[in-house]
Parts: sequence; structure tokens; C-alpha cells
Amino acid sequence: MPELPEVEVVRAGLEPAVVGARIVAVDARDSRALTRHRGDVTSFERMLMGRAITAAARRGKFLWLPLSGAAEVEPAEAPEAIVAHLGMSGQLLLRSSGAPEERHERVRLDIRHPVHGELAVVFSDQRTFGSLAVDILVPTVDGAAGGWGTDAAATPSHVAHIARDPLDSAFDDRAVIAAMRGKRSAIKRVLLDQTVLSGVGNIYADEALWAARIHPETSADVLSTRALARLLSEIRAVLLKALAEGGTSFDAQYVNVNGQAGYFAHSLNAYGRTSQPCPRCGTPIMRVSFTNRSSHFCPRCQRRRSRAV
Repeated sequence: MPELPEVEVVRAGLEPAVVGARIVAVDARDSRALTRHRGDVTSFERMLMGRAITAAARRGKFLWLPLSGAAEVEPAEAPEAIVAHLGMSGQLLLRSSGAPEERHERVRLDIRHPVHGELAVVFSDQRTFGSLAVDILVPTVDGAAGGWGTDAAATPSHVAHIARDPLDSAFDDRAVIAAMRGKRSAIKRVLLDQTVLSGVGNIYADEALWAARIHPETSADVLSTRALARLLSEIRAVLLKALAEGGTSFDAQYVNVNGQAGYFAHSLNAYGRTSQPCPRCGTPIMRVSFTNRSSHFCPRCQRRRSRAV
């Protein structure tokens, strides 16, 4: 599943092409791509026709495109946005106007930009776990901007329960550390809880825990404040490095808006490196089952302790 770096790469790629553009045609050809939309295919299309995109924003693994102008249907009760979640294999691609249909194409938005002219934004999704929706924007609880790419203190209602991510300027380290220490769950499970902090999935949890020398099954409530502060620092470092390298691609399911793969997979220290030597000490990396996923760690560098240092 695309995590924060992959979704941010997509957001940043979309931003210059869609901000200021007007939607001139909508073709929602597969209703499975609209599972989070409060309405049918026709309402989705009519709610977007003729409207302008004012920003490209992201929090955690969600991105949204705020809209201006009136829809063809009844006026909305609040400002609205197109909300996208890429699921397991969703892609948002930029194509020239009239470009051939993409494999697994679900939705196409034709847009007209004052500088870049006519373009198409294509939502393609092989496994159909991703989705698009038109959703209202609601005020943020803390009064800060909703996420990266927007100054507005608002998020889509679908995103309101999602915590801020570690790269967000409004992320509160002290509050998050306190929340972590209140959890009697494995620290990796806490990292994947998007209501505690967002954007971190299986790959970057394993990488950050390896960097911080913390066993993934260590209970969060026995980790010291110092250890958790170190972990947050390592999370930021690995997210920023992955972002600089275009994200992690193991196959063609994750690509940027131009269809190109990221190359952070070459920088992984733990994830997906079962039985390979730990880059730090040479001990073979272990893989264990973890809630329908896998955890990868070094049994020597990341020993499970009753209290971390």
C-alpha cells in the first residue's frame, strides 16, 4: 500500500498541473472507484463539472483537491473537495487530453489549465481498493492548516479522524509520545494506527524501528520518552529519504503521476530483506508474521527488552 512518501510524490506531481485548472469533463466508468462517495456515479460527475481546483493537499495517506465554484447539483452545505485514497494499487496519472485509456482505468477527469492547457487526470486501480469521492471540508480541531499543500484549516470529513503525520508542521511530538506511552500494544501496531500518527505503514515502520534499534513487538507503554523521541526522529528521517528517492516501488502498482517508479527499495535496511545480513551488524534479518503482514527486524540490534533505553 502506498504510504506517506508515495502519496506525497503523487500530490507534488499533481499540484502544478491541477491547481487553477477547471474540470471540463468527467467519466466515472467504474462505480467501484467511488465506494467512499455519498452518491452514485451520476452525482459524482455532476458535482465536479465546471468546477475549479484550488489546491492539492495531503494528510498521511489521503490527498484531496479543494474545489471552487458551484456544482450542477444543489449547492453544497460547505466547501468541497475531491478526496483520493490510493488503497493497495491506486494510481493518479497525468496524461495529455485524449490519451488512450489506461489499463485498469476507473475514472478520468478532463481539465483545462490556464498555463498548461488541456490535460487528463486518470485514476487507475488494478485491485479496486482505492477510491475517489466528493466530500465536504470541515474545520481542523487544532485550527492549523489541514495538511501539506494547503493553508486552509480544514480537511475532508473522511479525513477528520486521521492524525497528523510526522512531517506536518503542526505535528505535536509531546502529545504523540504521551499517546504512545498510553498504549499497551506492540509499538509497531501503534505506528500503524492512523489515529495516533498517520502516513506510516508496514515498510517505513520496519525501517524506522530498525534505525531506532527497537524490536517491533516491544510494548509501547514500556518505552521511555527518550526512546520514543528517538523513534519519531528516525521516522522523519526515513520518510524524508524515501520522499527524496521518489518512494518505494516493488512492482508497477506504485508509480508517480508520470508513470515512473520510485527507487527507495534500494535503500531498505530491514523490510523485505529476510535472511540477508543486517547492514549494521551482519546478523541475518528475521521475518515474522504480523496481523496479515510481516515484520522484518534484526534479532541482535533490535532485542526485545522490558524497557528501552
